[in-house]
Formats: sequence, C-alpha cells, structure tokens
Amino acid sequence: MKICVTAQGADLESQVDPRFGRCSYFIIIDDATLEFEALSNPAATAVGGAGIQSAQMVASAGAQAVVTGNVGPNAYMTLAELGLKIFVGAGGTVKQAVEAYKAGKLQQASDATAPKDSGKQK
Repeated sequence: MKICVTAQGADLESQVDPRFGRCSYFIIIDDATLEFEALSNPAATAVGGAGIQSAQMVASAGAQAVVTGNVGPNAYMTLAELGLKIFVGAGGTVKQAVEAYKAGKLQQASDATAPKDSGKQK
C-alpha cells in the first residue's frame, strides 16, 4: 500500500514534519518495499487553502493513507472525502514513522487534530 508521510526533507532519514498542509515534502512510500518518491509541497507557502491543495496532491499521487503529526479541519475533511485514512502523532524520521504505522502505534484520526490555519508562519 502507498502511504504518504509529511517530511522536512526529501528522504527516509528526514524528520517528520508535524504539519500536513504546510509540510515541506510529501514522501510517498510503498510500505512493503520502502520504495519512495519525494514530492515538494507547493502549498507550503500558499496564502490560503494549503490543506485542501495538499490533500488533493497526495490523493493524486496514489496514497491511500497519510502519516503526519497533526491535520487541520480543511485537510481532514478533504482527505476523508477522498477516502484516505489519516494517522497522527508521528515523529522521528520518515522511516521510523513508517515502522510505527506498520506496527499499529499511530492513532487513526477521526477528526482534525489542529485548528484551522495552525501551520501558517506567523
């Protein structure tokens, strides 16, 4: 299965970015083989709508689940509507987050875990 991990860099040793919509990179990973593709997030600096744009990008890349620190209400709603499962509470490296996901150690979100616009730079 393809999962998306939000990341601060473009490889498996990068730290997980705790923000979904405004993360630096999306790492799309095959959880069985650990083959991955790093996608720079153009919505990271968007004035508005970052969560929605990011959710659409991740779904278009073929991800079936998202692993991140937190997810805001617009991103949560869009991801859920697109049929993606959302797992929150991830930390450490991308590889460690994938291992936590595979071991069932991450919480599946049933709603947003961050307030609207919480990822914006102040």
